[in-house]
Amino acid sequence: MIKLSERLLAMEESATIAMSRKSRELKAEGVDVISLSLGEPDFNTPQFIKDAAFEAMNNNFTTYTPVPGYEDLREAISLKFKRDNGLDYDVNQIVVSTGAKQSIANVVMSVVNKGDEVLIPAPFWVSYIEIVKVSEGTPVIVNAGIESDFKVTPAQLAASITDKTKMIIFSTPCNPTGSVYSKEELRAMADVIKKHPHIVVICDEIYEHINFTSKHESLAQFDDVYEQVVTINGVSKAWAMTGWRLGYVGASKEIADACSKMQGQFTSAPSSISQKAAIAALKADPAILSDMINAFKERRELVLAALRTIEGIDINVPEGAFYAFPDVSYFYGKKFEGKPISNGSDLAMYLLNDANVALVTGEAFGDPNCIRISYAASADTLTEAMRRVKKSLEKLV
Repeated sequence: MIKLSERLLAMEESATIAMSRKSRELKAEGVDVISLSLGEPDFNTPQFIKDAAFEAMNNNFTTYTPVPGYEDLREAISLKFKRDNGLDYDVNQIVVSTGAKQSIANVVMSVVNKGDEVLIPAPFWVSYIEIVKVSEGTPVIVNAGIESDFKVTPAQLAASITDKTKMIIFSTPCNPTGSVYSKEELRAMADVIKKHPHIVVICDEIYEHINFTSKHESLAQFDDVYEQVVTINGVSKAWAMTGWRLGYVGASKEIADACSKMQGQFTSAPSSISQKAAIAALKADPAILSDMINAFKERRELVLAALRTIEGIDINVPEGAFYAFPDVSYFYGKKFEGKPISNGSDLAMYLLNDANVALVTGEAFGDPNCIRISYAASADTLTEAMRRVKKSLEKLV
């Protein structure tokens, strides 16, 4: 019998992917499951982006590309960083990868050594911890609850830094909470970071454009921490290009070169067609996304209104992304037909089986009191899903 690696055995399966798989299995059995588990826009890729892909194929852009990506794509990313974020990353500071997840993995594997500590504010995206573990780093969780809008304070960050701290990873807007760090909050965070010039900070901004505040803010805008910050972004969320698999890194040249070296031995560059399509997306005016963003905002209000009618649920107001992250710990200890609900995983499975609605336990994101609801679905679908969830929760005693 083949013995699998300890590296693999220590890795947890993505909870979002696992719940999505269970949803598909039930659907295949004929069960009417509403899946609100994956972070995937329910919009189609805009036609002008698909047209760029067709043009690229017709012009035979179908061969290997430079490992960090086509130069014209990296130029488009450089211009996008300047236009949207006020960040100066030249072409040699940018590496394009097969999704933002690979971009993050490239950075972590390039920087973190065995035993290095990586601070991860919780709630966090599910893959951060597993990427750190695979890199033989030690995840150190910094908890932020619903009472602080799920955002860590500079004091918490400062208190968590040790001589072993090598990296910090966080997202804004945040998956799973939808929390958005303001410019003032990021400035206060930078004041802590600049005191530790050996620490690299990954700022995951994949939900940048799905932001209901006045303006997205980037940590790298502050000159005194610019060299320490790695900015992660991509085209999957805002441009509804999840299947195109394209993310990118903006970083110091030293880290960018390291990511390119790492990527060169694992995957090389992403699809040439995806790269050409991404150029069209990145050169477009983000203002054309306003209809989609407004739709997400309306869905947020629909979901929040429905959740507020359910006794025992505590909910904040997410300012970005397309998730609600309610505290559902009120239901822990309750039972259905004598079977107890002990935690978020139990509750998620109960709702899947009883309400036929797929959600994801907050345990996977570092907060066992919560559950994640993706509202990247139509208003009718969300209305029905919330009706089912409320009905099922009212059965618990």
